[in-house]
Amino acid sequence: MDSLPLTGLRFRSLPLGNTYSPEFTSPAKFGGGAVPTVGKAPLSADLEKRLDAIEALNDPGREISPLPGGLTNQNYRVTTRNASYVARVSSPQTELLSIDRQSEYENSKAAAAADVAPEVVGYLPGQGLLVIRWIEGHTLTDADIGRPEMLARIANACQRLHAGPRFTGTFDMFSLQRSYLQLVQHRGFRLPDRYMEFTPHVNRIWQSLNARPVATVPCHNDLLAANFIDDGTKLWLIDYEYAGNNDPCFELGNIWSEANLDEASLIQLVTDYFGGHHPVKIARARLQALMAKYGWMLWASIQDSTSEMDFDFWQWGLEKYDRAIADFTDPHFADWLDVASGST
Repeated sequence: MDSLPLTGLRFRSLPLGNTYSPEFTSPAKFGGGAVPTVGKAPLSADLEKRLDAIEALNDPGREISPLPGGLTNQNYRVTTRNASYVARVSSPQTELLSIDRQSEYENSKAAAAADVAPEVVGYLPGQGLLVIRWIEGHTLTDADIGRPEMLARIANACQRLHAGPRFTGTFDMFSLQRSYLQLVQHRGFRLPDRYMEFTPHVNRIWQSLNARPVATVPCHNDLLAANFIDDGTKLWLIDYEYAGNNDPCFELGNIWSEANLDEASLIQLVTDYFGGHHPVKIARARLQALMAKYGWMLWASIQDSTSEMDFDFWQWGLEKYDRAIADFTDPHFADWLDVASGST
């Protein structure tokens, strides 16, 4: 999550739009930590050379300014005589987070073809540089997402993305969580109390969801508020680091979970997306949201142990993990499993 996500970034990542409102960048949004910013130091000669290699940016009069945030990238606004762009410079260590930069590039292009993502104007394979067109607009907040009219627009944006070209690769939180766990245990990174205690619950969720397999669609998989930009007419979805073909209910559940919305909001989002009330889909989205919280906790553990950013990744992850525990131990947990599997 660059905008973790990670956009507490996730803020796994921060917005690339032009709006950095106080409510978005408040410490509370980041789980109490300070909002990370890119320093004002001059660009390195190496980065200048890489920017020169992108035809659209090769303008002697270009202006470059760092964008705040980004926990897996450094982001810059590059303004030429013709247009403005965002240059995303990634760190090699993000490979630990299972981020495939070639897939990010391919999927960013596919999402742009679906008219839900900014145009990709340049990419340097193996050099950690992706350049997209700048989008003027308002970067959403959790409060924005919770408004009924916005939930309807988000459902529509997801429909457009999911109906677009197939993505490169598959995203499956069960597989990703296992991969993260193996890395955490192998490297001796921190695990929160009781984490392994919920492995049987995870197995039950997997069995429930796979009792009714669904066709996968091209999903973003990391739609926290910071990855939506509203240009006043339509919503744009940015940051395709974790994109891959997936169950659409993961997309919906993760949006709901990242914004920490109430039960009614989940029901509306799923209903707006599927065009009617579907208890099975609602239960499925809820279980996928639970897996997202459980899996992103390990993302936070890896970042806590490896990132040089001045950000409390551990606390960010614990906030999600605490909500996951509440769901695992909820008296209705078995009911969600039964409904999602079609047992009731």
